[in-house]
Amino acid sequence: MFIVPEIRAALSVLLLIQLAAESLLANELTLMSHQSPRPNVVFILADDLGWGEVGCFGQSKIPTPNIDLLASRGVKLTRHYSGAPTCAPSRCVLMTGKHLGHSEIRGNQQAKVKLPQFTEGQHPLSDKALTIARLFQKAGYATGAFGKWGLGPVGSTGEPNRQGFDEFFGYNCQALAHSYFPKALWKNGESIVINEKPVPGHKKQPEGEVTMEAYQGEKYAPRLIMAEALSFIDRHHQQPFFLYLPLTEPHVAMQPPPKIVEEFPAEWDERVYRGDGGYLPHPRPRAAYAAMIRDLDNHVGDVIASLEKHGQVDNTLIVFTSDNGATHASANPDFHVGGADPLFFNSTRELKGFKGSIYEGGLRVPAIVSWPGQIPPATTIDTPSYFPDWFPTLCSATNLPLPEGLDGVNLLPLLTGKTSPGQFVRPEPMVWVYAEYTGQVCVHLGDFKVLRRGLRTNRPGPWEVYHLVSDPGESTNLADSRPDLIAKAIEVLKSQTLPNEVFPMPECDLPVVEKGAPKAKTQGKNRSRQESGATE
Repeated sequence: MFIVPEIRAALSVLLLIQLAAESLLANELTLMSHQSPRPNVVFILADDLGWGEVGCFGQSKIPTPNIDLLASRGVKLTRHYSGAPTCAPSRCVLMTGKHLGHSEIRGNQQAKVKLPQFTEGQHPLSDKALTIARLFQKAGYATGAFGKWGLGPVGSTGEPNRQGFDEFFGYNCQALAHSYFPKALWKNGESIVINEKPVPGHKKQPEGEVTMEAYQGEKYAPRLIMAEALSFIDRHHQQPFFLYLPLTEPHVAMQPPPKIVEEFPAEWDERVYRGDGGYLPHPRPRAAYAAMIRDLDNHVGDVIASLEKHGQVDNTLIVFTSDNGATHASANPDFHVGGADPLFFNSTRELKGFKGSIYEGGLRVPAIVSWPGQIPPATTIDTPSYFPDWFPTLCSATNLPLPEGLDGVNLLPLLTGKTSPGQFVRPEPMVWVYAEYTGQVCVHLGDFKVLRRGLRTNRPGPWEVYHLVSDPGESTNLADSRPDLIAKAIEVLKSQTLPNEVFPMPECDLPVVEKGAPKAKTQGKNRSRQESGATE
């Protein structure tokens, strides 16, 4: 076959170009093969787990060997704070990286209060919200959430599949998560019936024998949720994945498997709980509460075992923490809400306050980060940190672009030891603007904490100032001697609090109303948590 010289020359050039391209591609593939794969991220969020309720944080009565194993492989953050003192707002802060002054969700308000078309679920995130899951999804990560959502009903802008999750299985509405034997769970947009005879999460039993069996159902929701989560790892371990596990334990009602309850001493329980402090009765409330934390630890162990099975432990950054502090007091003087007894378990390790409070016991939570080969094992960091920090930290760990407008700081240099605690700098104070439980605000200024409560009542409380290093129990109010810190906190709160029509807050510097004096004027309605449709 005859080919003119010009065509032969052109073909030669094309061949050279092709060979060069193939060589370049081969070099790129070789380079990529020598690079570490993008790490997986597993974020485990316990529900109402107190600062001192796991072994590595000082718990002596409840064994948590799997959580303790994570701590031995990584770092404990002993002054880590949740995004809010209750569920939904804390999860909003976690997902969006914005503190309560900037976040869309500042309370547990039911969606139906503002959006009557919904019969379940909490007020939704908007379609403008940028969650960490959306960022992972855009970067090619498989994304899955399994557990309790609480940031918008199915069909709303806040549903998990519209906020960056490829897969969701669990409770959408946190009010329905009060029962561990619900009628149905959500699988993406489909409601899956799991119990034809569900067990409601609230009932009183003033008389008669209280038994565990009376409040057990056929299918235990946490078991199904964990099965879906482990299946997610099985199906996606060959690609980078983001697994978000907002588990329900140890939030009441107390309905753990009786077999686990029997692991704990019978002499613990001198009194039967009859449900008069909310949720469900239980014949052995202390043992039942311990069983819930023990089962939570089992779930953590299942995740670790799955990662080990697939050879992904060293390539997975695991975070374990809680959405807020331990369960607060109830109308029953012998028990906290739902029959819990945080005093017996020393759940806050003498910190003041519980869930719903901006005192340390309501906000300070256990936090552990494990990433073998990247984070030194068995280390402890007491530098203050909080939920807005996770968004930039996970972006840094996975080399994702950092969005503008985040309120947290990247903790990775601190976690890996590349930055010492003394070198770590937080450019802005940590801030909380919480619209429920009377309305509360809080600012950390160095080692000092400035707070105020009762802002959504007719009698706003006074300012309080505590030095957390010397007084972690918040026993000595320094407000009279440190007006400068109060003035600084007011300045911070005014600059760091955006208007929020759904969760309005009065001005932080309302005048204190003394007993018998005229009532203060507050912005918006003076509504209690119950009146606003809030759910725990």
